[in-house]
Amino acid sequence: MSIDPLGHTLLTIARNVIEKKFGMPAQVVTPHPDLAKPSATFVTLTQKGKLRGCIGSLEARRPLATDVGENALAAAFRDPRFPPLRRTELEITRVEVSLLDTPEKMDFKDEADALAQLRPGVDGLILECGGHRATFLPQVWESLPTPLLFLQHLKLKAGLPLDYWNPQLSLARYGVQKWKETQEPE
Repeated sequence: MSIDPLGHTLLTIARNVIEKKFGMPAQVVTPHPDLAKPSATFVTLTQKGKLRGCIGSLEARRPLATDVGENALAAAFRDPRFPPLRRTELEITRVEVSLLDTPEKMDFKDEADALAQLRPGVDGLILECGGHRATFLPQVWESLPTPLLFLQHLKLKAGLPLDYWNPQLSLARYGVQKWKETQEPE
């Protein structure tokens, strides 16, 4: 399977900034007109199919190339769930870049209505209530396949109980374009 030019460029940028930390030479980055556009991205690192780091932006505040580079560094070296990536891990580490659409605020009358509106496998979701905030990318549906599980675990991620509900709770959904390395890194 071939990766489109934008995806190839973003994956190259992400891998380059990580490898540069280890003094490795950069691969050539093919210019793309979208690299200067303000964008929000997440960079996810996996090893043998398991999460190794994931950091991103929910708002488009900096150029796409900058956002991907900064999020790649953060996913590799500053995700608080994992120790910093070691050079010896590079060959088993796969990079995935998700480019987020602009989040769309959801209107719902209660939790059942919100659950009924969720589109498994399609929606990324941002939950906010008081000082609590969390998001799941659409890829998380692979491990939490029902709207109820998806929302419950998002509440936990935000530091709220599974059964928490408050009329002030806000949800916004978004889609992504995503690209993932499919072969061994060079």
